[in-house]
Amino acid sequence: MSIAQLDELDRQLIEALARDARVSNRKIALDLGVTEGTVRGRIKRLQQDGLISFTAITSFGLADSARMAFIGVEVNVSDVRGVAERIAELPAVNAVMITMGRFNILAICLFNSLDNLLELASNQILSMPGVHHVETSIAVKTVKYNARVVRITAADRARIETLDDDA
Repeated sequence: MSIAQLDELDRQLIEALARDARVSNRKIALDLGVTEGTVRGRIKRLQQDGLISFTAITSFGLADSARMAFIGVEVNVSDVRGVAERIAELPAVNAVMITMGRFNILAICLFNSLDNLLELASNQILSMPGVHHVETSIAVKTVKYNARVVRITAADRARIETLDDDA
């Protein structure tokens, strides 16, 4: 299912869950004027289609590393996918995107000291075959950060299906 195929009830259901994912199906059904079974079925379908997932979002304050950095990586075009996958395997890296523009790859990480960031950017990423240049930017103040919108991967969908099978 693509986003374009969501109907108004799906959108209202997603908005209700985005406000409070712990709200009961009964309460959502009452608020939206549908049956609890409809809500339950729609939530299951949205999860199976990889359009929603449930997780606990933690504060930066709970992380061992409370400062955020963005690492732009210039890579040989033929090496982009492989380098991105290797960067994604690094424990200190929280997100990796293949991009268009100045850099081929953007990595986002949390760190607790400049030495840790230097080790990651210069010693681990820059030393990878195919990498030409690495540039870091450190977030000094977060004006807005919306953790509600994330990419749900195939691994997330598999985990959801496993949880459904266990239930």
